[in-house]
Amino acid sequence: MPTDDNAGFDFIEGPASHQLDEAVVGSVQDTSLVEERVDQICDAALELFLQKGFASTTIRDICAKSGINQASIYDYIANKNDILRRLLNKLWFRADIPTLSERLKQSEDVSLEENVARYLRDAWSKKRKGTLLVYRSVPHLLEDDRKTMRARDLAVIEELAGQLKNETGLAPDDPRNRVVANLILFLSAFAPMRDWLTKDVDDELILRTVSAGVAAMVKQIAADSESEEDAE
Repeated sequence: MPTDDNAGFDFIEGPASHQLDEAVVGSVQDTSLVEERVDQICDAALELFLQKGFASTTIRDICAKSGINQASIYDYIANKNDILRRLLNKLWFRADIPTLSERLKQSEDVSLEENVARYLRDAWSKKRKGTLLVYRSVPHLLEDDRKTMRARDLAVIEELAGQLKNETGLAPDDPRNRVVANLILFLSAFAPMRDWLTKDVDDELILRTVSAGVAAMVKQIAADSESEEDAE
């Protein structure tokens, strides 16, 4: 198996790639300096948000940890919510990790179970900090940001449901396609939140067990679909 499951992927631009709007702060003209300072600020903020929580972390805390002077931090970011948006865009809306829908479209020679395994492996490892951040910070998101997050999730579900119809044999508008898509998205996003329950179980065993379960569920739905057609 390749070490980089994402190699060779052409990432699809669409609703699933939409990100949160980051504030434009133009007081510093040196773009390389701005990128460096923003990275410093975001790296420090991420550690603090995960450790203390978004609400309990202050700009003063972020300045102290990042080494950015409090008088100049607003030359690089607009406010604490702007930092959160940038972190979510970087960690949760990652453009370098294909969705399961993209994998199914571009890896037709790979089994559903293996595609699910590769997708979950990325979600549970490369996106882990993003998952933790979302889980702990969503209550503090502004309303427009919540709407964007929800719209993005719905778009991912719809795209995956559209792909799953090829696996289930169900009609495109059959709600079971969306139910399965929603469940897979839930597993990818929130299973890491419960990994303390399985800390003594090998990670690969958990991954393979869950992937096999998803594939078996889809296979059973496909069998039910054929039975329903035969009964008509």
